[in-house]
Amino acid sequence: RLHLVTWNVGTASPPPDVTSLLQLNSLGPTMDMYVIGLQEVNSRITNFLSDLAFDDPWSIFFMTVLSPLGYIKLSSVRMQGLLLLVFVKHVHLPFIRDIHTHYTRTGLYGYWGNKGGVTVRMSLYGHTICFMNCHLPAHIENTEQRLDDFEKILEMQFEGENIPSTLDHDVLFWFGDLNFRIADYGIHFVRESINNKRYNLLWEKDQLNMAKKKEAFLQEFIEGPLQFKPTYKFDLYSDVYDTSEKKRKPAWTDRILWRVKNLCQHASKEDEFSAEEQTISVTLNNYISHMSYGISDHKPVTGTFGLELKPLLSDPLVMLNPEGEWSAEHDVLISYSAVPEFPSSAWDWIGLFKVAFRHVNDYVTYAWVEDDEISSNKDRKQVYMSAAEIPDMGGEFLLCYYSNNFQSIVGISQPFQIQPNRTLMEKDLTQEENSWMQKPDNLELRDEF
Repeated sequence: RLHLVTWNVGTASPPPDVTSLLQLNSLGPTMDMYVIGLQEVNSRITNFLSDLAFDDPWSIFFMTVLSPLGYIKLSSVRMQGLLLLVFVKHVHLPFIRDIHTHYTRTGLYGYWGNKGGVTVRMSLYGHTICFMNCHLPAHIENTEQRLDDFEKILEMQFEGENIPSTLDHDVLFWFGDLNFRIADYGIHFVRESINNKRYNLLWEKDQLNMAKKKEAFLQEFIEGPLQFKPTYKFDLYSDVYDTSEKKRKPAWTDRILWRVKNLCQHASKEDEFSAEEQTISVTLNNYISHMSYGISDHKPVTGTFGLELKPLLSDPLVMLNPEGEWSAEHDVLISYSAVPEFPSSAWDWIGLFKVAFRHVNDYVTYAWVEDDEISSNKDRKQVYMSAAEIPDMGGEFLLCYYSNNFQSIVGISQPFQIQPNRTLMEKDLTQEENSWMQKPDNLELRDEF
């Protein structure tokens, strides 16, 4: 289950609550992955430079919301105001590999990143998936420029060997502030159609729908029905369309589309194919806007998808476990085994993480798999961690094996308990007793005063 968000946030700070946006109160099964594409994140030079050194406020905000629920930030990419975040449940981490990011500037003839696309691709259970968050040129007359820019973004190549081109991925999701407008109709007809919820009257003049009928490279993209109000342009903190002097005509600028490669290939053949031949299918369960969010002049749009995969990977590359009881009173041991074909590296490491960790660098401590190895045979290896590195207060933790070759986590343990340091607790208890013994004098002093 994949939940995808696109939102032009208009340089605003995060809202107080995103429960409905992320469907956190949904009665159905929880999401396996969140993909969040933002446009117009505050990109003033001072903000942007500080965000390069540290996580930006929006990334921190979503990590704070999602990490306690068992999601980690798998990847992110930013280009000025464009930000793309991917969060995933712990259980899927060993089956996500070959994560790469890219960005393409299209503003000022490719020299400025206020417009363009940011992309994350990966292998998910052996299937190639690509997510593309775009911010295309504005204004009703710039349809051709939007299409040209999107074609340029599609042509970009990821760095690295054997990585497919964008359109060669098994599934490609394309979303963002695509800025397509409603042509021909005047503002009064558009607003009247919206007020009467007769959105179908506007679909045929939506510039993206019109382009999909003419442009071959767009015809393979699928979109759910636009059964929600156009998401642009609103007065801030309201559901009232633009009342400024410009009185912008409402439009479905914020969109989510997808493309399944197998369907495209089979559709080009004359013979029909059975469902069994498909190794991956995408089902749209929900495509809606969220009118309650008013921090910008755009309303966010979400798409909830079911991805049905025939796993091409079913076993993690590395299995790892803590050995014995863990506490900060003694060195501890980790045992792990890898599949025979696993390409290990001297730069691989095993990290100790709190269960609600935010991202791969959010470890408490780590051990190098080669430097800290103490025993090895063909079935199992052991690595030690120093007692000095183990948290004194204990708690619930897990172990992750990070592969330098894959640039990702390829093994994760079950959660386990680390016992508190008894010596430290006894010392704290003694200090507390000594402090308590001194209290009567203090009380007496205060009474006399």
